[in-house]
Amino acid sequence: MKAILIDDEELALNYLEHQLLNIGDFEIVGKFTDPMIGKREIEKNEIDIVFLDIQIPKLNGIELAEQLLEVKPQLQIVFVTAYERYAIKAFELNALDYVLKPVGKQRLQNTMKRIQSMMEEHTTFSLQKSENLQMSLFQQVTIVDGGQEIPLRWRTAKVQQLFLYLVQHRGTAVNKTAIIELLWPELEPEKAYHQLYTAIYHIRKTLAPISKYFQINNTSEGYKVRLEQTILDVDQFERFFRSDLSLSAETIGEYEQAIALYKGDYLQEHHYIWAESERQRLQLQWVQTAVKMVDWYYANGEWDKAITLCLDICQRNPLEEEAYFFLMKIFADMGRHSSVHKQYDQLTSVLWNELQEQPNPAITEWYQLWKQKNKE
Repeated sequence: MKAILIDDEELALNYLEHQLLNIGDFEIVGKFTDPMIGKREIEKNEIDIVFLDIQIPKLNGIELAEQLLEVKPQLQIVFVTAYERYAIKAFELNALDYVLKPVGKQRLQNTMKRIQSMMEEHTTFSLQKSENLQMSLFQQVTIVDGGQEIPLRWRTAKVQQLFLYLVQHRGTAVNKTAIIELLWPELEPEKAYHQLYTAIYHIRKTLAPISKYFQINNTSEGYKVRLEQTILDVDQFERFFRSDLSLSAETIGEYEQAIALYKGDYLQEHHYIWAESERQRLQLQWVQTAVKMVDWYYANGEWDKAITLCLDICQRNPLEEEAYFFLMKIFADMGRHSSVHKQYDQLTSVLWNELQEQPNPAITEWYQLWKQKNKE
């Protein structure tokens, strides 16, 4: 493996080089006390692994690692430090490895096994890559490659949340300060930026096997995620909604495919406050489309489909009065009188319990007239 070593202490560099050569699995391409010179060499050459001191002048080691992974996502990085507290922090926040000075031969051998295992896992991913990935944000977050789900092992919940936050703002630069205020508002600025750089670093490492599809760009003010050759269910759904396709016998199949994308609410498994407005907006789009389809089913005598979709609407959005009203009218036409009463009672109950309101007067008027015509 081709390696570059970066440490501001010349003696530490020489000792690390000696230990690595003793293992016999490394070719030392260069060693640098100046991190910026080392960075330029890494960017110019084919390098497999970088041994990087965390505490280096001019630039924090984790921040430098994050910058390197932006241009070389497959790069393996091992942090080196003389301080136990920095080593523990690096290990807790990153799914990679660290070594303590003075670096022992056995510890390096263990590190080598860990890196080889990770590289083999990345190779497996690359063999399975398809032309396009499928990513779902409705209900459960999944990424699928050729029918096979790709497991993403996030080191911390905050790292996963940051990734999803950037995906929500895909194509737009997100300010670093805004991210810190969202995820680490309680920390001092220096510590907060350290957490941010570490989280971005870990996102890059986690996405390394599929970095072709998820590009994270570091702008002067923040970060921007671009999805390449990735089919996102939310985008598919929104494109259909914006198309405003007229509903007919020829297009009902397209409508059914569109609402089938909505397997559940947006980021349903995650209770992020920042996702709530997007969740509500997408749910409203789905409800509007579904009610439109129910109206068409009802008018065209496809009552079973109308009932199934109405029940789905009521389950996802219990306050949607139109769905209950359609059910009442369908059951009335079918002669299922008890079901009409049941739907009106359920609507009345849910509106009162949630909003302390009565049903729409038009619905109540229809119900009272129906009862008069169908006295039992």
